[in-house]
Amino acid sequence: MAVYTPVSAEILAGFLARYDVGELVSAKGIAEGVENTNYLVDTTAGRFILTLYEKRVDGGDLPYFMALLDHLAVRGCPVPPAIKDRDGVAIQTLEGRPACLIQFLPGVSVTHPTPVQALAAGTALGEMHVALADFPLDRANSMGSATWQPLLDRCGSDLDAIAPGLHHDMAFALADVAATWERVPLPRSTIHADLFPDNVLMRGDTVGGLIDFYFACTDIRTYDLAVMHAAWAFDPSGATFDAAVGDALIVGYGRSFPLSEQELSAFNGLAVGACIRFTLSRAWDWLNTPADALVTRKDPLAFWRRVKIYDPNLAAKLKTLS
Repeated sequence: MAVYTPVSAEILAGFLARYDVGELVSAKGIAEGVENTNYLVDTTAGRFILTLYEKRVDGGDLPYFMALLDHLAVRGCPVPPAIKDRDGVAIQTLEGRPACLIQFLPGVSVTHPTPVQALAAGTALGEMHVALADFPLDRANSMGSATWQPLLDRCGSDLDAIAPGLHHDMAFALADVAATWERVPLPRSTIHADLFPDNVLMRGDTVGGLIDFYFACTDIRTYDLAVMHAAWAFDPSGATFDAAVGDALIVGYGRSFPLSEQELSAFNGLAVGACIRFTLSRAWDWLNTPADALVTRKDPLAFWRRVKIYDPNLAAKLKTLS
């Protein structure tokens, strides 16, 4: 269970007293996610999510995230804005951590999305990008391409404990991607940067919510779709590619925000970048998660295997993928 900071019932009840949300009925840690502590909170007035921000989320970035969610909510996008207390404050402190009480959105995160669900999710991403066209704030990508080499260096030869030769192969792939990443300037905008299936709440075949915007930033707009494609169009092991799901994402996105020829031609390279980014961050967590942490580590190689689909020529040169 991804709960890093325990919150007692007594402390939580006192926290909720700041809001007009009724009295505490129950609270349960949410197992999904590895970045923050999350509780599903039921009160006499309804259901909410309590998030305590841990690890990579800088408390100084929270005003940006809250402004982004407010912007999208006003424009009708299905996102959960933070709830303000009686003094109009959204960002609180709880158990020494920045914390927010967030509106609960109904829906489920699907493990094996269908093409119909992928079509709806791709459309929702495109609609989100349209809504963000006039969002005035910027934030650098905390896990952007400029951070990959330093993260690789920090992991170092320990990567070979995950797979023999992985450090050498990742260095080779990163150099290959770095040489082409900025070759063609592509449109930039505010992006989600982490729209995995568990960050999209489905209600049947329709999208009920887009959640967990804590990697949102300003970056290449099509990279957002490439991250989503890499996350949605493969089985959890990364070994099986579902082209129908991948194609549906792109078609759905194009209904809201058509891609240019330049963006389409750059898409696979952006997807390789996404595979490198998530392989590296998962590898770092794999190597550095304490043995007693209440969180399940995610297989770093699951994203590494996806490179075979996006760039077979590159994959053929890599020992860990050939």
